[in-house]
Amino acid sequence: MSNLPENTVYSGPTPQTQRVTLSQLRQKHKNSQPITMVTAYDYPSAVHLDMAAIDICLVGDSASMVVHGHDTTLPITLDEMLVHCRAVARGAKTPLLVGDLPFGTYECSSKQAVDTAVRILKEGRMDAIKLEGGSPSRIVAAKAIVEAGIAVIGHVGLTPQAISVLGGFRPQGRNVASAVKVDISILSRMMQLFLYLKTKFAPGVSHIEPGGLSFRDVLNILHNLQGDVVAGDVVELNPQRDTVDGMTAMVAAKLVREMAAKIAK
Repeated sequence: MSNLPENTVYSGPTPQTQRVTLSQLRQKHKNSQPITMVTAYDYPSAVHLDMAAIDICLVGDSASMVVHGHDTTLPITLDEMLVHCRAVARGAKTPLLVGDLPFGTYECSSKQAVDTAVRILKEGRMDAIKLEGGSPSRIVAAKAIVEAGIAVIGHVGLTPQAISVLGGFRPQGRNVASAVKVDISILSRMMQLFLYLKTKFAPGVSHIEPGGLSFRDVLNILHNLQGDVVAGDVVELNPQRDTVDGMTAMVAAKLVREMAAKIAK
């Protein structure tokens, strides 16, 4: 005999909280409503995101540095990412969940990319995936993932998974022309939803990640983008590490204002 109420045993699964969907995000953009996006790596952070009614939650491979203490994002494994994804999924009931594909899990072939993306959704309980870079092989991989029915987020700016080739943390897509070569144009033709920009190191951040885009780089991209911008992500701001005059916070606020203006158009 079960001590649970009868309707929870015999009447099928209990209703689940409705997650934010891509359709809802498109509608918010159409209505000039702001769209919020924050990164989380664990259950407690995810609960706070849920309480704050954040629209999109990214589980980033930057957990390799922020949580595990590595110098780069390269060491984190798919199994480790899945642990973070599941923890966030248990805490964040309403945001659209996006999981990073860690280095070494999607570069070999389209099949490998699709298999990894499927695991991120099925085992990690994510709603979409994010991958880095815009080389021909990455574009083929992204296309295969989309054709498999999985939403993909492109990534422009600091590309930490490519530090071996680039000789360190080097930003990609500093201007519109080079950004198009990385992600923007090609991925947008595949009906991708987001552009993920990483900015350069500033004092008030949670971990050192040098070599990203400057404030002017990001402004240049935002001002010259063609098409719709539906979301922006300013993450890992740590006021306790900021300068006395709040330099990083001021730059972040300016970026939020610029992104909001672009989204509202």
